[in-house]
Amino acid sequence: MNLPDFGLGSWPARRARIDPDRTALVQHDRSLTYAGLADRVRRLAGALTRLGVRPGDRVAYLGVNDITVFETLFATARCGALFVPLNYRLSPTEIRYMLDDAGASVLVHSADTADLVAAAGGLPDGVVIATAGGGFEAEIAEGGPRPDTPVRLEDPCLLLYTSGTTGRPKAAVLTHGNLTWNTVNQLAHLDVLGTDKALCIAPLFHCVGLGQITLPTLFKGGSVEPVAKFDPGTILARIGEAGITSFSAVPTMLEMMWRHEAWDRTDLSSLTCVLYGGSPVAGRVARAWLDRGVKLLQGYGMTEASPGVSMATHEGTLDHPVAAGVPHFFTDVAALGPDLTPQPLDGTPAELLVRGPHVFAGYWHRPEESAAGFVDGGWFRTGDVVRVDDDGWAHVVDRVKDMIISGGENVYPAEIEAVAAGLDEVDACAVVGVPDARWGEAGAAFVVLRPGAELDEQQFRAHLERHLARYKIPKHVLFTDTLPRNATGKIRRVELRTLAAETFTNGPA
Repeated sequence: MNLPDFGLGSWPARRARIDPDRTALVQHDRSLTYAGLADRVRRLAGALTRLGVRPGDRVAYLGVNDITVFETLFATARCGALFVPLNYRLSPTEIRYMLDDAGASVLVHSADTADLVAAAGGLPDGVVIATAGGGFEAEIAEGGPRPDTPVRLEDPCLLLYTSGTTGRPKAAVLTHGNLTWNTVNQLAHLDVLGTDKALCIAPLFHCVGLGQITLPTLFKGGSVEPVAKFDPGTILARIGEAGITSFSAVPTMLEMMWRHEAWDRTDLSSLTCVLYGGSPVAGRVARAWLDRGVKLLQGYGMTEASPGVSMATHEGTLDHPVAAGVPHFFTDVAALGPDLTPQPLDGTPAELLVRGPHVFAGYWHRPEESAAGFVDGGWFRTGDVVRVDDDGWAHVVDRVKDMIISGGENVYPAEIEAVAAGLDEVDACAVVGVPDARWGEAGAAFVVLRPGAELDEQQFRAHLERHLARYKIPKHVLFTDTLPRNATGKIRRVELRTLAAETFTNGPA
């Protein structure tokens, strides 16, 4: 049989695209080629095996963004085990809870989290603690068997704990297939190149840090630079110095960079794409980046979707600066109908349903919650209220659980917060529901002013009344110095609801 000539003999000349000698990871004065990364991953997998890690076990990591996080992630997968990145900003009690909940057998941690590990004390029985660097490097250098356990797309790869803004965090189980299909969706949506130089500034214990930009860049053979601590001035300087082409972030990071004194003099010309997600961004912040010529795209997603569901496009962003874009290529979306069945999305706000090969396998050891999250043949209930314009672009209206029902009317806090953000004096605003004897629920607005700004309640209300129906105007307004946020910048609304109930429930009717 004569086979077609696929150019096999020309392979050595085509190494510019997939080249083991290209830089995969860089951090400060350390860098790893793809060949070097592969070797260290094999050695680390051997070290984990000697520590007792077997297929299906859980290996936790506690520490800031670092090359070691990627090495541990890939080595854990090579063992057929599950990687569990932990939020180093949590309390010792919360860390201990997650280790116990995941049933981790090994905890790898960076040297700078040693005090946190010690404070956690009384770790679950059988957990082996290994410190990245030092003796751990000696383990990696040691010879011996280096496992390469075969895994299938449906096998679990990662446990990512949700932010826990509504209570005890639970872990989403992401499979190798989930991560692969999310990467494919990103690459279908974006022009990621093997020559890209990406910063990884969003934390790697969060879905944005892993799934957006970072893994797709590594998939294409580009270079990723993990950043241990976010500092707006440092990030701006690094963009110009290194010719950074892309990064993903949460909106608070974008705003901090925009406000930094170095913003106007920073060379941003190398940036080909900046993705953000996790929460809405103020229109003025998005416009500031777009006005500098940066291709800023909002991505909408969630941990349970690995995380991508939809993303803006370069062609439509100028007309839709804060919209969540259009669905990814291998993503199905629908609205939750009144009979809990899918129906078409339209201009009417409705809870979003999502389905696709990137949607997670369920919550770790929570079968009832996992089952409750799906309806009618595998559609996942996102809990987000979305409306879709006639041109197909989606807008995230609010969380279902955050919606306020006041006098029978649906009031979406995010809509009020967006209008409030239009005031130059307002730095941040959060609206929550509070029990009300007359209306059932009423809105309570917590407002943070910019440094040096002056604004009273009457002026604040007057601004809202010019843009919103009267029933949407919060009944209560409280000016405060700060809003409680979690590690990824999301507002802790549970705390605000408690504070609002304590402050306003017994107040004037």
